[in-house]
Amino acid sequence: MNSKSRLKSTKDTEKEAWAILLVLYAVWGSVFLANRFALESFPPFLLNAVRFLGGGGILYVILRLKGTKDVSPKVWAGSALIGSLLFVGGAGALTVGQQWVASGLAAVLMATVPLWTVLFAGIWERLPNRVEWAGLVTGILGVALLNLEKGVSGNLPGVIWILGGSASWGLGSALSRRMTWLDGPMATAAQMLSGGAILLLLSLLAEERMEHVTPKAAWGILHLVIFASVIGVSLYRWLLKNVRPALATSYTLVNPVTATVLGVLFAGEKFSVVALGAMAVILFGVALVFMGRERPPA
Repeated sequence: MNSKSRLKSTKDTEKEAWAILLVLYAVWGSVFLANRFALESFPPFLLNAVRFLGGGGILYVILRLKGTKDVSPKVWAGSALIGSLLFVGGAGALTVGQQWVASGLAAVLMATVPLWTVLFAGIWERLPNRVEWAGLVTGILGVALLNLEKGVSGNLPGVIWILGGSASWGLGSALSRRMTWLDGPMATAAQMLSGGAILLLLSLLAEERMEHVTPKAAWGILHLVIFASVIGVSLYRWLLKNVRPALATSYTLVNPVTATVLGVLFAGEKFSVVALGAMAVILFGVALVFMGRERPPA
């Protein structure tokens, strides 16, 4: 391939990447509102069991129909570990916390995922550099400021659940980077199916009961299964393979804006000036972590 062809290919990839990013920003930014609507009828663990068993099942069937081979028992075992961290500890804890916490605030707390990922990655790879440490400290201060704010539409237990979920997602992300043999769309389907099965077991143990399904709840669960899980995860996988990691994970910076706007417009949520300021501090900390990734360790 000559230089002109390579340049054209690069430009085409960039255009496709930005188009996919815009879709991902909308799809994953609206997950928080979809969770809030779905919680009208579905208890937290059952909600996520339906989401990931449905999304993983659809993706699995599509891949099998396309001729993709099933994964080995080793991959299924690894997928169960990653699925439990991402979809049980991560998405499951988020939904539990959203019973008390507004959509925009939940999105900001989940935006701390890159901070946790950097910390956990330091166990196996390298410790954070100076810029990343600055981002970590800034993010922690922002969370502290957020919890001091009395006008936030949320409470401490909800915040703890969501921060625990973001830490679990960060650990799962760091581990999945090391477990390279889990790469591939079929492994992704296995992770969703494994996580969904564990969530269903937790729902049964907690004796959760589903209420009458409202139109909002039906829209919410449909969005979570089809758009957030099947389409969103597939688009995210493409981004991870074709653009730099900081750009692929930039959705964490956009989600709070999308979630806050949608929450105000469609769920009647409100935020004080202090809360919005705390959100800005947290997002600045996350931005510092993104900037520090390209620098050598301290």
